[in-house]
Amino acid sequence: MMEKKTLEEIQHDIDDWILKHGGYWPPLSMLSAIMEELGELAREINYLEGFKPKKSSEKKKTDLGEELADIMFSVICLANYYKVDLTNMLINIIKKYSNRDANRFV
Repeated sequence: MMEKKTLEEIQHDIDDWILKHGGYWPPLSMLSAIMEELGELAREINYLEGFKPKKSSEKKKTDLGEELADIMFSVICLANYYKVDLTNMLINIIKKYSNRDANRFV
């Protein structure tokens, strides 16, 4: 069974890994990496939904979870660089949406 971790622990693990492997990239490079990962996610969804077949040179096996995790890794790197506590920020965002949109989609 896979070990469960909090987002705070994951942020710490990624920070440790990055620091052991050369440090953080400049912020604009990290943002570019996020955009690149978003493009890969878009390509996978286009394939999964039947809108765009993969090229013969691309692997046919799709792992949407891996693409989503790549994006999360990249976002966490940017958050770590700017010392953003994603756990607290996500809790606040959920409260914001819950209050703002309480009756919006009923």
